[in-house]
Amino acid sequence: MAIIVNKPLPEFESMATGGLRVSNTSHIGKVVVLYFYPKDNTPGCTTEAMQFRDRYKDFVKAGATVFGVSRDNMKSHDEFKAKLELPFELIADTEEKMCHMFGVVKNKIMYGKKVKGIERSTFLIGADGTLKEEWRGLKVPGHVDDVLKAVKAQKKVAVPA
Repeated sequence: MAIIVNKPLPEFESMATGGLRVSNTSHIGKVVVLYFYPKDNTPGCTTEAMQFRDRYKDFVKAGATVFGVSRDNMKSHDEFKAKLELPFELIADTEEKMCHMFGVVKNKIMYGKKVKGIERSTFLIGADGTLKEEWRGLKVPGHVDDVLKAVKAQKKVAVPA
């Protein structure tokens, strides 16, 4: 089942670093940022993770929980998280269930060969469990600020007048 903006997320369940189980209902009541990235320890992914790390307190202050998602295994995630001192958890989607659900698996050309890769994408899930915004095929510079701005806008919407 595909995800659609302003609709509830389909059922899913995945494991994250820290032994955390993440599902479509595990964070109801909290705004969630899911950012999908191609691979641990690659230049663009390292930069993106560090930018989320450096703004993490701002995300928490705005009421959001951040998760990074890739196809890497838990061992790779644990090492990547420790190396970069990431304050948020990383979801190991080794079977690509979340990647396919969110539609981030794309055919890419690498060294002249067609390969299946992850398109860098971020999704903002509202406290009610519905998809609020999505950013697909994005570039790293400035992206984290755009997501934080959207999170803050969600907080304003969620507060009764």
